[in-house]
Amino acid sequence: MQERYNPLDLEIAWQKQWAETKPWAVSEDDSKPKYYLLEMFPYPSGRIHMGHVRNYSIGDVVARFKRLQGYNVLHPMGWDAFGMPAENAAIQHGTHPAKWTRENIANMRTQLKRMGLSYDWDRELATCEPDYYRWEQLIFLKMMEKGLAYKKSAAVNWCPECETVLANEQVEEECCWRCENKVEEKELDQWFFRITNYAEELLECTQSMPGWPDSVLTMQRNWIGKSTGCEIDFTVEGQDHAVRVFTTRPDTLFGATFMSLAPEHPLAQELTAEDRRQDVEAFIKKVQGVEQTQRTSDDYEKEGVFTGSYCINPVNGAKMPIFLANFVLMGYGTGAVMAVPTHDQRDFDFARKYDLPMQVVIQPEGEVLEPASMEAAWEGPGTMVNSGQFDGLDNQTGKEKVSDYLESQELGQKSVNYRIRDWLVSRQRYWGTPIPVIYCDSCGAVPVPEQDLPVTLPTDIEFSGEGGSPLAKLDSFVNAPCPKCAAPAKRETDTFDTFVESSWYFLRYASPHSESSPVDKAAVDYWLPADQYIGGVEHAVMHLLYARFWTKVMRDLGMVSIDEPFENLLTQGMVCKETTSCPEHGWLYPEEIENGCCSRCKVEVVAGRNEKMSKSKKNVIDPDGLINRYGADTARLFTLFASPPEKDLEWNEQGVEGCFRFLNRVWRLVSENLSIIDGAGTLDVEKLQPSAKDLRRQVHRTIKKVTEDVDGSFHFNTAIAAVMELVNGITAFAEKEASPEVLREAVETVVRLLSPFVPHICEELWKHLGYEDSLETFGWPVWDEKALVAETLLIVVQVNGKVRGKVTVPVDAAKEAVESAALADPNVARFLEGKTLRKVIVVPGRLVNVVAG
Repeated sequence: MQERYNPLDLEIAWQKQWAETKPWAVSEDDSKPKYYLLEMFPYPSGRIHMGHVRNYSIGDVVARFKRLQGYNVLHPMGWDAFGMPAENAAIQHGTHPAKWTRENIANMRTQLKRMGLSYDWDRELATCEPDYYRWEQLIFLKMMEKGLAYKKSAAVNWCPECETVLANEQVEEECCWRCENKVEEKELDQWFFRITNYAEELLECTQSMPGWPDSVLTMQRNWIGKSTGCEIDFTVEGQDHAVRVFTTRPDTLFGATFMSLAPEHPLAQELTAEDRRQDVEAFIKKVQGVEQTQRTSDDYEKEGVFTGSYCINPVNGAKMPIFLANFVLMGYGTGAVMAVPTHDQRDFDFARKYDLPMQVVIQPEGEVLEPASMEAAWEGPGTMVNSGQFDGLDNQTGKEKVSDYLESQELGQKSVNYRIRDWLVSRQRYWGTPIPVIYCDSCGAVPVPEQDLPVTLPTDIEFSGEGGSPLAKLDSFVNAPCPKCAAPAKRETDTFDTFVESSWYFLRYASPHSESSPVDKAAVDYWLPADQYIGGVEHAVMHLLYARFWTKVMRDLGMVSIDEPFENLLTQGMVCKETTSCPEHGWLYPEEIENGCCSRCKVEVVAGRNEKMSKSKKNVIDPDGLINRYGADTARLFTLFASPPEKDLEWNEQGVEGCFRFLNRVWRLVSENLSIIDGAGTLDVEKLQPSAKDLRRQVHRTIKKVTEDVDGSFHFNTAIAAVMELVNGITAFAEKEASPEVLREAVETVVRLLSPFVPHICEELWKHLGYEDSLETFGWPVWDEKALVAETLLIVVQVNGKVRGKVTVPVDAAKEAVESAALADPNVARFLEGKTLRKVIVVPGRLVNVVAG
């Protein structure tokens, strides 16, 4: 055995062996309990970053730990390979998205294998491959049949200069990221999934998902946004139209004094008087350039324009001017808001700005509100006033009473509304799954027949990123016969949102090579739901919600049996590092700093706070460099030890060095004691000396702590700390007297407990300890309950409340014996000299307090 720990050589050797033997390839096995461990699959951006290292190290610990516990573990990996970054890279580097993506997959696969991650690589998939997305296209066709996929007009971000649709991420300060020209909103026909059909079930199931963080469940509930209220029609004065609103506050209906419509509302133009048209159209155009998230933010200035029309309040006959308002969105509710300025702050601000009338209809207890003196809207509870027959009711009761009245008079109806909107899934982009629809002048939108799937994305194109998707210009793709009448027709040239691919990949992993269906139902029934899913909290209301929806759709299509895809969810924190900047040149890499100054302008640099690692902030650490210097095990150990998984990890070079030194200590612990360990006989616990019993107790207490810390709670940092303490105990024991049998048990336990965290060094040490078979065949160590019990206790002795000594007594020592031992301690006796003993207080198992004066 080498004296020095050489991580690079031994890690590469073990990785080569694992690649050849495929020890983590699995199949269904009813003789074992199953465990499906899954991390969110990566986008193949080119290189892994420290966030990947942390995320996949966390998952790998759990996978290895569960295997050692006897579980049949599925731990797959794949690639979320379609999407906008590939198109952007193609534009920037003059390459094809397909070439760029597949090269990146190859690079990142090599990097992940270099980390020693225990994946079943036989199940690897990439969403850009036809054998994956053909099944996605099939599911889409089934959704069309069920009315769950449909097409309607919707607004998109449109760059008139580049003649293309932009994702929200490509709009920077209302301008195109590429040409920097102003972005407009444009109405286009788009494909949608009817996720709103599942809104109630998606919401209800969050009440029975104990394995998910409360924060994520709360975000999903808020995103779904169930509201109970009333739909009310306001007739338009002098016209046949009525404006329908949804409100959760029917108790304030008598206080509605004006109406606010979304600029996109279909009645906006019809309700505009001719003398107001120029102002209204200018306002609509102004709002079109503003993102919806900005329009609804609290600090965004609320603006509007009068249409020249009025509607009638159905309960009191009041004439209400109709405004278009920039903070009202067509995508929420009905796109119309009955404005009650005294009881809604946005309406209050708007009314003050445009000098609109106000009417108090809810009086708080002990106060009398007057509109003229109000400085803010009263949005709390109170008693109804100025509300006709409902005066005097508390407003909570009033909500129900007003709703009943509206229904009885056929003026409105009780209703449930959801904030969530149907999922827009079509993108006017190239690098994505083609939507399998053909448009015929005679037959309309016709699904591609199942036997003709997949509709393959052509790669024989030139991609510039300008002028819209190149698919629309490729005649060999666009032109196709109608599946119904065989007349010349045109293919759909939109592609799917990449969230569609990531909404079911975890199901495909159960049977990635199935050639007859999207999934093998028996395999899915065995493996799903995933027992543990790991990924970033930023996916709480997009990917995670869509994955839940898609699973329920496939259930209703008879393809799977489960209701929910993920039993437990861990959202890991970010990897952060201190930023450094120059007042002149901005963020700096460490190599751009000389003697505390910017190497270019010699100005003193400014140290910033710890922030998420980002290329733009130049505070990234290259995992390859870290692994080549210290080894993959050190990189893994640091990311697992430096912080609990759910917390942010702050990068610390000294911490990396410390982890490397610890692994060297473990190496020496084996190498320096190997001759003693080799001579160990059979362990006889009855004949052990006290020091050997103490070490054995620490061994089994460590097994217990590490097991409990890893299993379910994922307290990897405290588990590793416990093993470090055990290494200290073993080192001290070996330096004094070495019971070969106890020493072997202790050293082997260290190697076994560390193996899920740092597998390469542990497999190597296990081999040097004389074992031919892999560590994984020996299972996870189990603590001996008898070994945990101490024969003696260390008792703290205080004199007048201050610690003056410590004594060791038998664990079953009587109170009198403990008291005698405490008083006999020389250190204690010294502090009692010349004093009168007044009282001795014995706290069993903990301390003795001597009172003297």
